[in-house]
Amino acid sequence: MFQVVLGAPQRLLKEGRQSRKLVLVVVFVALLLDNMLLTVVEEHVPFRVAWINGTIPPPVTEAGSVPKNNCLQGIEFLEEENVRIGILFASKALMQLLVNPFVGPLTNRIGYHIPMFVGFMIMFLSTLMFAFSGTYALLFVARTLQGIGSSFSSVAGLGMLASVYTDNYERGRAMGIALGGLALGLLVGAPFGSVMYEFVGKSSPFLILAFLALLDGALQFCILWPSKVSPESAMGTPLLTLLKDPYILVAAGSICLANMGVAILEPTLPIWMMQTMCSPEWQLGLAFLPASVAYLIGTNLFGVLANKMGRWLCSLVGMVAVGISLLCVPLAHNIFGLIGPNAGLGFAIGMVDSSLMPIMGYLVDLRHTSVYGSVYAIADVAFCVGFAIGPSTGGVIVPVIGFPWLMVIIGTINIIYAPLCCFLQNPPAKEEELAILNQECPTETQMYTIQRPTKEFPLGENSDDPGSEE
Repeated sequence: MFQVVLGAPQRLLKEGRQSRKLVLVVVFVALLLDNMLLTVVEEHVPFRVAWINGTIPPPVTEAGSVPKNNCLQGIEFLEEENVRIGILFASKALMQLLVNPFVGPLTNRIGYHIPMFVGFMIMFLSTLMFAFSGTYALLFVARTLQGIGSSFSSVAGLGMLASVYTDNYERGRAMGIALGGLALGLLVGAPFGSVMYEFVGKSSPFLILAFLALLDGALQFCILWPSKVSPESAMGTPLLTLLKDPYILVAAGSICLANMGVAILEPTLPIWMMQTMCSPEWQLGLAFLPASVAYLIGTNLFGVLANKMGRWLCSLVGMVAVGISLLCVPLAHNIFGLIGPNAGLGFAIGMVDSSLMPIMGYLVDLRHTSVYGSVYAIADVAFCVGFAIGPSTGGVIVPVIGFPWLMVIIGTINIIYAPLCCFLQNPPAKEEELAILNQECPTETQMYTIQRPTKEFPLGENSDDPGSEE
């Protein structure tokens, strides 16, 4: 009787480690916390930097608005801070960009579980540093650590999902749900940070996020521990080989350019609002709320619909919508005028991300070996290039050509690039080409094809694969 009681929790843990749904929960929570931290930092670090440098943003009146003369007097200060804040924002994406090429092959060798847990530990350390940093240098170190932790979590998490959801339709739906965690983090991060920062203290939001990260680490430890076994039995395609695939490059370019639009807005839109609208601090975070809500809707909606309408078409329409939304942003004269463009931008990026993330896995299944660490490292690199180039160049370009022209340039680039998504409609399969060339000696190709995951016989079925319980 006593052994039965003790054995029940062990059975539950074993079943949990074999459940695809719990793997999805782990990835969802990891992306949620990562992007909550991202939003809290980006909404409030500009004021932390100003406080550190001994400068003060334009004063706010009791009515909640900035007098016109004070607004104009603050322009010089704001333009000076553009570059420093842009570099600080871009440091996360830049570090993520440098680390991803190593994380992808690492997950191919040791599996996804250990890198996921390493990502949690680094993220926890970064969050604590944000809570207690009192200099620009420490904020910069905390931001770069956040990039390293994000690299481990996102690459390992998306690769894990692709490996356990082998059916193309289920994979798209799972990716949409996981990206919903990203969107939810962006959505709740701004108001959560504003309330805690305003009424409790500048360290309070980071301390609470550190506590939530501990809970996520415990969840990972229970569900993923102590495995280092990769779900795949085949050797993954080298990273350089994947980078030479033109179809993967087209998909990665779409991810990069679509997300670069919102990346440029993050450091430049609040400053432009303060210059032209004399917006108080509480409006700066609220301006991004429509984009976050629309992104949450878009990722969950098109995680299902994109497979029916064609993911290539969904990504093409999404990029055009990104460009149009960016062109409309400078037309706003107050915060209410930003609701439509920002909501359109968030919804469109949701269309692009929820379509192209499953496409990346599908391209590997179709044209390479079904091991996903490296291809999602490329996807994350594309994402990071957008968030590295966007803030850093945006902060430099705005003083030269102005915010409206910057929006025109990046919006037009998205619209021009969009037709390239047509190449993703029917990409050729590498195995079919090999079979044609080797019709007289098909044995090796046939043996390889039998081992490939399919809808009817997913990888791990009738085997001991821990990710194939369904």
